[in-house]
Amino acid sequence: MIDRTVQPTIVALSSAPGRAGVAVVRVSGVRVRFVIETTAGTVPPPRQATLRALRDRHGRVIDKGLVLFFPGPTSFTGEDVVEFHVHGSRAVLAALLARLTALPQVRLAEAGEFTRRAFEAGKLDLAAVEGLADLIDSDTEWQRRQALRQMDGALGVLAEQWRAQLLQAMTLLAAEIDFSDEGDVEGPLQDEALDIAEAVLLSLRQALGSFAMGERVREGFVVVLAGPPNAGKSSLLNALARRDVAIVSPIAGTTRDALEVRLDLEGLPVLLMDTAGLRESTDPIEAEGVRRARALMERADLVLELRAIDSEPYQTEQTQSRIAVATKADLDGTVLPGERAISVRSGEGLPELLSAIVAHLRGLSQNEPALLTRERHRVAVTEAILALERATRVRGGPSELSAEDLRIAVSALERLVGRIGVEDVLDTLFAGFCIGK
Repeated sequence: MIDRTVQPTIVALSSAPGRAGVAVVRVSGVRVRFVIETTAGTVPPPRQATLRALRDRHGRVIDKGLVLFFPGPTSFTGEDVVEFHVHGSRAVLAALLARLTALPQVRLAEAGEFTRRAFEAGKLDLAAVEGLADLIDSDTEWQRRQALRQMDGALGVLAEQWRAQLLQAMTLLAAEIDFSDEGDVEGPLQDEALDIAEAVLLSLRQALGSFAMGERVREGFVVVLAGPPNAGKSSLLNALARRDVAIVSPIAGTTRDALEVRLDLEGLPVLLMDTAGLRESTDPIEAEGVRRARALMERADLVLELRAIDSEPYQTEQTQSRIAVATKADLDGTVLPGERAISVRSGEGLPELLSAIVAHLRGLSQNEPALLTRERHRVAVTEAILALERATRVRGGPSELSAEDLRIAVSALERLVGRIGVEDVLDTLFAGFCIGK
């Protein structure tokens, strides 16, 4: 347990740095009231914006701004918190931060320290902290929705439900092992416990199935432009990015390494990748580029298979996740069955191609944002699944072994949300059975 009375009070700029109309300076800790009284006069009523003059140690006004006081424990960090909303000039911020950090037992916060204190105070579990970080980093609507769900504790709530059910199962097994001679303990307790474990196992497998999509929304769907040299891949990349990302040249083999650009396509985060032209080459550098292009195609969520409309028919390796595109539609040529004709020069077909890309990627997704979005989540849930599979595989075996596997699963779920509670099994046991003194 952390002794908050000895922790220093921390201060930091909570809004973006640089010149702005308004900036927010946040302070958290046991000396917040002293900070307010020293800098802005009396402590204002909780959660009520109050206009105050903020003064330096000589009594000179630094700025006039709003003061918002949030008393602990009902604050973000669980401690007393104050926010100073001031004009966002560098001079004002420098003077105010210098004033605050000169006060005794007040220092600049470290990276993420406010959120860490919220976690330590039980305001956020670890998954919610990760959701907050993802929300801050979100660029698209889908990323925002997914991160907001995590920050609101959706994964933590479900993990707690899984954990509570497994503790109930462990209670039944413990009762069978240790209290079988008590009159209040009767019936096929092991079967009942393993039935509960199997229900949790099914739910965990369903959640694990959402991991790939959660990771994709967080990191971005991978869309690869592939095709032979001079198929117009770099031109299409530049057109979709609306800026010159790749060098466009009539010389075959200009692109030798993968180029990537991040896009927001109707709220979907997309990592669009231009690759080397697919052909046999004796140039070792170009050959390596082709090898990398094929490797990217294998892991892509969607491959745009490009061919210049005036060139010979061409098809990459068969894959269901592909859209065939005939580029340079402003030239004479034939559009083959199944191809989408586009012209980067005239813009012909580009809106329809974008719509097809979005429709395909949305078809990979689900209605609700994913619960598991990070590798750490996948590892923890996988460990719990393996433990429950061992526990439920053989009924009628030693209850001690099943209980140990359930304990491993509970421990994995506790790591998922960043908490450990070994005494909870006993608490649940004594609450559920009339066996004790």
